[in-house]
Amino acid sequence: MADLLVSPVGFSVLAGILSLFVGSFLNVVIHRLPVMMEREWQSQAAELRGEPISPSPPFNLATPRSRCPHCGATIRAIDNIPLFSYLVLQGKCRHCRAGISPRYPLVEVLSGLLGAYAAWHFGPGIPAAAAILFLWSMIALTFIDLDTQLLPDSLTLPLLWTGLLVNIGGTFAPLQDAVLGAAAGYLVLWTVYWLFKLSTGKEGMGYGDFKLLAAIGAWLGWKMLPLTILLSSAVGACVGIALILLYRHGRNVPIPFGPYLATAGVLALFVGETLTARYLSLL
Repeated sequence: MADLLVSPVGFSVLAGILSLFVGSFLNVVIHRLPVMMEREWQSQAAELRGEPISPSPPFNLATPRSRCPHCGATIRAIDNIPLFSYLVLQGKCRHCRAGISPRYPLVEVLSGLLGAYAAWHFGPGIPAAAAILFLWSMIALTFIDLDTQLLPDSLTLPLLWTGLLVNIGGTFAPLQDAVLGAAAGYLVLWTVYWLFKLSTGKEGMGYGDFKLLAAIGAWLGWKMLPLTILLSSAVGACVGIALILLYRHGRNVPIPFGPYLATAGVLALFVGETLTARYLSLL
C-alpha cells in the first residue's frame, strides 16, 4: 500500500477509486441536502407563525436508506456499488425495472476522473488531497445549483474557511493572497449584483454566487479571480445564448451561475497559472 501511495500511477488509481465511492455519496448530498433545507425552512416558518410543529420521520444524509423513487424498494449495498451496479443492472431498478437516472453514474464517473487527474497532476501529498476535496465540493454545488438554483451555506461557507486553512502553508496561494481572494471574490459579485439591481430593478444573481466566488478566491488566491470571472462569464454567455436560440429558453427565465463559477474554478486550479501567463504575454 505504501508503494502505491508513492507511485504516481498507483496514487492516481487509488484516488480515482476513492472518488468513485465519494461520488456515490455526493449523489445523496445533491438529492437530500435541498430537501433538508426546505424542511428546515418550513419548520422555522411554522414556528414563527406560532403553529404546532408535527414530528416527522428523520431525514438526513444517512437516514433513511436509499430507495427506488418508483417502487420504494430499499437499495441493497450490492446494488449501490459506484458505476459497476449501474452497468450490471443495465440502468434499471432490480425490483421494478424502472429506469435509473444517468445522473447518478455521471456524478460518480466525474468524481472519479477528476480525483484521479488531481492525484496525477499534483502527485502524492497535501496539495492533491486538498485539490480532491475542492473538486468534490465543486461537483456537489454544481448539481445542486442546476437542480434548485441554490448554493447552500452549509457547503459554501465551510469551503471558504477550509480554503483559508489549506493556504496557511501556501498550498495553492500565499495566505495573504487567499484572504484577499476571499474578500475580493465576495465584493466583486456583490457590487455587480447591486449595480444590476439599481439599474434594472431586478436581481441578476443570488448571494450564494458571492460566497462561491469568495470560496474559490480563498482556495486559489486573488490572482485567479479575474481568470475565473472571465471564464465563467464566457461559458455562461455561450450556454445562455444557446439555450435561447436552440431551446427557446425564455430571456426572463433565470439560469444558475454557480455551475459556471465552479467549472471556471476547476480550470483555474489546474491550468490557471498557464492561462494567466499566456494572457499577460498577449497583452
